[in-house]
Amino acid sequence: MGTKVNIIVGSHVWAEDPEIAWVDGEVVKIKGEEAEIQATNGKTITANLSKLYPKDMEAAAGGVDDMTKLSYLHEPGVLQNLATRYELNEIYTYTGNILIAVNPFQRLPHLYDPHMMQQYKGAPFGELSPHVFAVADVAYRAMIHEGKSNSILVSGESGAGKTETTKMLMRYLAYLGGRAATEGRTVEQQVLESNPVLEAFGNAKTVRNNNSSRFGKFVEIQFDKQGRISGAAVRTYLLERSRVCQISDPERNYHCFYLLCAAPQEEVEKYKLGNPKTFHYLNQSNCYELVGVSDAHEYLATRRAMDIVGISTQEQDAIFRVVAAILHIGNIEFAKGKEVDSSVLKDDKSKFHLDTTAELLMCDSGALGDALCKRVMVTPEEVIKRSLDPYNATVSRDGLAKTIYSRLFDWLVDKINSSIGQDPNSKSLIGVLDIYGFESFKLNSFEQFCINYTNEKLQQHFNQHVFKMEQEEYTKEQIDWSYIEFVDNQDVLDLIEKKPGGVIALLDEACMFPKSTHETFSQKLYQTFQKHKRFVKPKLSRTDFTICHYAGEVLYQSDQFLDKNKDYVVAEHQELLSASKCSFISGLFPPLPEETSKSSKFSSIGARFKQQLQALMETLNSTEPHYIRCVKPNNVLKPAIFENVNVMQQLRCGGVLEAIRISCAGYPTRRTFYEFLHRFGILAQEALEGNCDEKVACKRILEKKGLVGFQIGKTKVFLRAGQMAELDARRTEVLGAAAKTIQGKIRTHIMRKKFVNWRKASISVQAIWRGRLACKLFDQMRRVAAAIKVQKNQRMHQARRSYKHLNASVLVVQTALRAMAARNTFRYKKQSKAAVKIQARYRCHTAHVYHKKLKRAAIVAQCRWRGKIARKELRKLKMEARETGALKEAKDKLEKKVEELTWRVQLEKRMRTDLEEAKAQELSKLQSSMEALQAKLDETSAKLVKEREVARAIEEAPPVVQQTETSLQSEKQRADDLEKKRSEEQQANEEKQKKMEETDVKMRQFQEYLRRLEEKLANVESENKVLRQQAVSMAPSKILSGRSKSILQRNAESVHVSSGDSKAAPESNNISSPKKEFDFDDKPQKSLNEKQQENQDLLIRCIAQHLGFAGNRPVAACIIYKCLLHWRSFEVERTSVFDRIIQTIGHAIETQDNNEVLAYWLSNASTLLLLLQRTLKASGSTGMAPQRRRSSSATLFGRMTQSFRGTPQGVNLSLINGSMVPPFLVRKVFTQIFSFINVQLFNSLLLRRECCSFSNGEYVKAGLAELEHWCYRATDEYAGSAWDELKHIRQAIGFLVIHQKPKKTLDEISHDLCPVLSIQQLYRISTMYWDDKYGTHSVSPEVISNMRVLMTEDSNNPVSNSFLLDDDSRLFMLPSIAHIMLTIPQKKSIPFSVDDISKSMEQIDISDIEPPPLIRENSGFVFLLPPPE
Repeated sequence: MGTKVNIIVGSHVWAEDPEIAWVDGEVVKIKGEEAEIQATNGKTITANLSKLYPKDMEAAAGGVDDMTKLSYLHEPGVLQNLATRYELNEIYTYTGNILIAVNPFQRLPHLYDPHMMQQYKGAPFGELSPHVFAVADVAYRAMIHEGKSNSILVSGESGAGKTETTKMLMRYLAYLGGRAATEGRTVEQQVLESNPVLEAFGNAKTVRNNNSSRFGKFVEIQFDKQGRISGAAVRTYLLERSRVCQISDPERNYHCFYLLCAAPQEEVEKYKLGNPKTFHYLNQSNCYELVGVSDAHEYLATRRAMDIVGISTQEQDAIFRVVAAILHIGNIEFAKGKEVDSSVLKDDKSKFHLDTTAELLMCDSGALGDALCKRVMVTPEEVIKRSLDPYNATVSRDGLAKTIYSRLFDWLVDKINSSIGQDPNSKSLIGVLDIYGFESFKLNSFEQFCINYTNEKLQQHFNQHVFKMEQEEYTKEQIDWSYIEFVDNQDVLDLIEKKPGGVIALLDEACMFPKSTHETFSQKLYQTFQKHKRFVKPKLSRTDFTICHYAGEVLYQSDQFLDKNKDYVVAEHQELLSASKCSFISGLFPPLPEETSKSSKFSSIGARFKQQLQALMETLNSTEPHYIRCVKPNNVLKPAIFENVNVMQQLRCGGVLEAIRISCAGYPTRRTFYEFLHRFGILAQEALEGNCDEKVACKRILEKKGLVGFQIGKTKVFLRAGQMAELDARRTEVLGAAAKTIQGKIRTHIMRKKFVNWRKASISVQAIWRGRLACKLFDQMRRVAAAIKVQKNQRMHQARRSYKHLNASVLVVQTALRAMAARNTFRYKKQSKAAVKIQARYRCHTAHVYHKKLKRAAIVAQCRWRGKIARKELRKLKMEARETGALKEAKDKLEKKVEELTWRVQLEKRMRTDLEEAKAQELSKLQSSMEALQAKLDETSAKLVKEREVARAIEEAPPVVQQTETSLQSEKQRADDLEKKRSEEQQANEEKQKKMEETDVKMRQFQEYLRRLEEKLANVESENKVLRQQAVSMAPSKILSGRSKSILQRNAESVHVSSGDSKAAPESNNISSPKKEFDFDDKPQKSLNEKQQENQDLLIRCIAQHLGFAGNRPVAACIIYKCLLHWRSFEVERTSVFDRIIQTIGHAIETQDNNEVLAYWLSNASTLLLLLQRTLKASGSTGMAPQRRRSSSATLFGRMTQSFRGTPQGVNLSLINGSMVPPFLVRKVFTQIFSFINVQLFNSLLLRRECCSFSNGEYVKAGLAELEHWCYRATDEYAGSAWDELKHIRQAIGFLVIHQKPKKTLDEISHDLCPVLSIQQLYRISTMYWDDKYGTHSVSPEVISNMRVLMTEDSNNPVSNSFLLDDDSRLFMLPSIAHIMLTIPQKKSIPFSVDDISKSMEQIDISDIEPPPLIRENSGFVFLLPPPE
């Protein structure tokens, strides 16, 4: 990383900065080994050339997902790449197969939903964006395919997100391996549910994190042979036991102590607790509470977690009694006793805590005091009790507390493992290691020493893995790597753990000697390691020492090393707690073997720590490792803040920079042949001429530039550190020379352009001056012409003025003369008009008087004449009154004849010949009656004439008239009455004659109806016979089933109704018995079934032909509907005609690939469905047959659906305008297809980076243009709104192919270019876009930052975080067009209903449809013939 590179003036470099770690700038001056840099933040920096690193100016705007792809693999390049991706919310980045996860400090649910899991399932590593799911998937696939266990090491400092990453790993592994449940809960849930318990007893607040894990956790997820999860186990390592007794400010002890102090009041009183400040193990620090965390709520949550894990209430009570006892043990203080080197309890307070401890532990108080203050030494001769001084008694007290807490923690882990359940037969597992990271504080004690020792071990394992990856890469490319040396950290590990001269060994040795102190221990270290390059002795301290770790130097204070390392197994403590009355506590301390109990054996925490670490490393070495390095971007734990210095320190501590250093020792820069030639081809243009091989061309370029040490692999060029910068410097020189040449050409072009402009300007000035002179000459000529014109106009004006004066005088004279003549004429006309009006009024008066006289005379004459006529009429009526009786008798006779005629008409319905004879007789009788009536009318008329003559004679005799005047009036009245009756009788006769004519017409109709009725009854009788035979075969005991009886009754009723509707005869009882009228002879005749079968076969053969259309009406559909309606197929329980018709249509569609044939049958099917639907609705609304409901399988729609399930499902139709298919169906089909295209293309664009390129956008845009042209040709009638369904992909493609994206603002993009797309979708497209054609960049960083701010504000909305379109718009497999029409609307297909078809189609009149020639002449299809006009 420190290799010198070729840096020149103008180079873009990275320089160190104390505030932000690294700052970029441009070299403006080089003086010797010093360079002056103009930084981008405005500062001017002077730095040594050896401390500068080149900056890649062609790096992608969104960074790279794998940092091995960086052109310059160094610290500032790595840091810049992580910062760039973090700003885009891309929190995961690869370094080879190592995953770096930066904690976002916010919820990103769209990264972890089930859809994202499905995307990464089985995907090759590196194909998709970096993700924790990709690492878990690789581990799972390796375990399944290779049969070897795998492990995933999650490391990082406190707050970096290790626990959350571990949860995501287990979620994904559970998703892949199935969810094997135990007692209703999955293994993953049980492991996660145990986290609150382990965090309460194993986590504590540290300087950098409020919830730091103070132990290592290795979760083993066990799998069976089928790859399904069969069990799990939680292994804990390296618990920080010393924290129980000693903590530093501002840290806290383990959470469980504070939770118990914040428990409900009855719990606190039960355990005799109080404020945490009153306990020695807690008040060593001034931090008692965490910001934003309620210990009382956490206590209840821990209790609930214990219930879930399976810890009983009694066990929970025992656990918290032990925790309370530890707090009381810490408050036991000792003072010097009366004897030498003895100790006693300091005061009553200590006595109270001792008694409380004994009460909680259920042991004897005196025995507990002796165990703390005394030791038993067993010799061959006797047993000696030795008192301890106050210091050693305090050490014994703390040792007891640490031992109890350690045993309690181990019991919790065992309980959790037993609750989860393990698979003893499992041979494959995936382990997830969650362990604390490297720590370096201002004050570093024994805990930091152990933690850093662990990280040194893990780093060695990590370095070996990186070295192995490098070897695999070099071997794959077949290059020579044998001379490359990699630096290891084995010397640091030897310094710490080597026997007998390691730090841990010297510490254990010092702890064995009672007189040893931390000063003697430090001096021993100085003497032993004074020449070790990894060990440094501070100048100003006599007890501190420094160790140079891989992550940097750490200064350790050895003041408490001895105390924290001691871990005696005290026999008195063991014996005391083993005899406890509490079974839980005695179970924590089972009896030791006899040889162990007789003496106290020394045991140190450092030695146990080393043993556990060795066991962990053995487990990791037996598995295939995968690494995840978690990084905390800032110390304020807030999103969108990236602290470079903090992140750089974590990269060092996490070993990422160490891995980069290992890569730099070999070939850090690797480029494919295409990328290398694309970038450095300008250095040797002749190498690219012709059809030269890429590998040969790369080698020529490198040899031409004089580089040595590079390697040419099979697919890549491998460059040593600094060679990439050397090539970039040469490339910059070539580009600079080219730029100078271009500048010269441009300047020449500009000067020539200026010269041409100057020449044009001079010509323009000359033209202007010449024009000016011409204007002056023209002005002089215009003045002369104007003077002449003024003179002419002046003379004309004078002449015109004299003419006008003369003309006005003449006009005045003429006006006066004409006015006088007009007044005279007006006066004459006025006088003439008045005279005419007077004459007219007089003549009108005269004529009116004459008219009134004539009117009066006419009225008098009319009255006299009317009186005369009235008298004549009176006499006539008197004569007719005498004949009234005869008229009444004739009327009765006529009525009797009419009744007889009606009866005979009814008889005519029974027998045709009798009806004709009756008709002739009745007609003759009616004729004679009419003649008789006419004769009587003539006779009456003659009598009236005679009466008139008599009346005239009477009038001629005045004396007789006067005598009979009174009788005349009465006779006149009687005559009027008789006249009225006669007119009424005449009208009645006319009406009866009309009825006779109507009766004749109806008789002919009845004859035709009776013939049809006979045929119908014959069919009904045949059907009844068939039904009787079926009933006999099904149930021999029943001669006639209820269904057959109902059919007979319906047939009889139909006869009644039909005959009743005719209204030809009022007596219906004469035709109520069809058996009396129609007797069936016993001659054999063709059965109804055979006849109907022949008709059906003929119909099937007919519709199988292409019958065409009658107007806009399909003939086949109309013929089918008429036949079904006539045959009453809707009323029968089961008939095969439906199935045969549908099978015929399906066979025609299946055997024909012609679109016209398919469109023809679609039109027939839609028309038939419309007719059937209207018929069924009509029958349902009138309520005629509610009892005729059929089962779904027997209905027309059910049988159509069952028949068409076997039709081809993948028919591809091209619906054309010439077909009779309803445009509504065509619009539905293409709208659904375009919606499917929109969803699939848009989701592929967001998920695949190769789809989000400029060339792919042009390709898709061309396809969309073809679709748009198709929609234009199809018109809105058939295309409808299908084009609008593509709005998402159209706007996204428009954004991809638009130029000058960096100049576009967020407002223009979101409102003008892509108003439909969400911020998440725009953000995804902007960050994944890459221009493979012109090499342009995506939108500006400011727009990306604004998008990220908007996404952060809306991060709590899970719906807005999803950038994919909902799969609910997915298109089902399109069935055939006939299947679309005939499928029940409730089935999943293109959504529409029969009502939609009814609304989209006009009413169809099928009455005038001509039947085809094949069935026109058949007698069974006479009903298809249209009625005569």
